[in-house]
Amino acid sequence: MDLKKKLVMWVMVFFLPLFLVTTTLAGPITIRFGWCTSAGPTDPYAIAARQFKKALDEFAPGQFDVQLFPNRQLGDEKEMLEGLSFGTIDMAVITNSPISRIAPPFQINDMPFIYASEEQAYKVLDGPIGQELLKTLEKKNIIGLAFAEGGFRQMINNVRPIYLPKDVAGIKWRVMPNPVYIEMFRALGGNAVPMPWGEVFTAVQQGTVDGLEIPIAVIYNNGYYEVCKYLSLTNHTYSALGILISKRTYNKLTPEQREAVRKAARKAAQEERRMNRENVAKLIDKLKAKGMKVNQVKDFSAFRKKVKPVYDKFRSSIGEKLFERVLAEVSR
Repeated sequence: MDLKKKLVMWVMVFFLPLFLVTTTLAGPITIRFGWCTSAGPTDPYAIAARQFKKALDEFAPGQFDVQLFPNRQLGDEKEMLEGLSFGTIDMAVITNSPISRIAPPFQINDMPFIYASEEQAYKVLDGPIGQELLKTLEKKNIIGLAFAEGGFRQMINNVRPIYLPKDVAGIKWRVMPNPVYIEMFRALGGNAVPMPWGEVFTAVQQGTVDGLEIPIAVIYNNGYYEVCKYLSLTNHTYSALGILISKRTYNKLTPEQREAVRKAARKAAQEERRMNRENVAKLIDKLKAKGMKVNQVKDFSAFRKKVKPVYDKFRSSIGEKLFERVLAEVSR
């Protein structure tokens, strides 16, 4: 054996144990995972986060320490999106509407009554269109991993039950600070009041607004039965939730770890959807037991007719081709 080969061998013998020790001492990679709503057992955001943590430990055992931060501990959704973009937050589950403020094509998911069922939404979000939407976030230094769900959004208020579009009129509705929701409620005759999530409960409690629109599980897990009397099952939009990771965090991972993160997010989304759908029917009964007056909408076609101008207004910002592709997909 020549001198050069001997030198390489001795370098390997000396440094390999040091490398293994250093790797072991480094410990698992910390992932700080945030969301805005509660940590309740049936809260859809919380379920998505917990299922991701569980799945990631399955696909990459011992390699990650996923730390969960509910209730806006890492900021509201706008702040968390900024944190993901800057790399100061690792992961979050974020409502579609705030995402659309930095990626306008996501507005397609907020179009009123565009999805008549969860299955229609899944067909779009789990297919090529959904993957293209997630891909648009990369220019903001965010990696979109999967779509979980909040479920269909419903109207709750303290004035009257909503049966027809005319019932929406004159009520002060808190809406997300998003042009689609503002225009939707204006088209229905309501007074749209944009407001960050952290201010809403107190605003309803104090009468600053009369009501709001959120999914069933969010109503229950955040105690809105305490401050709202009427729950109308309007199903006006399907609430997609993005499971997102900072590109800065993602780029630090090995290829194998990246794949584990992607697989964990997809599995978490599927499990969360299943659990959320199982929970909704039970939660409606629980909301009734808490004193909320629950009613079905009488005529969905009347609502669709009233919100048609919203479609016309946002076609260009969403993109005409994308809009038509989604309409074609849901009509199959």
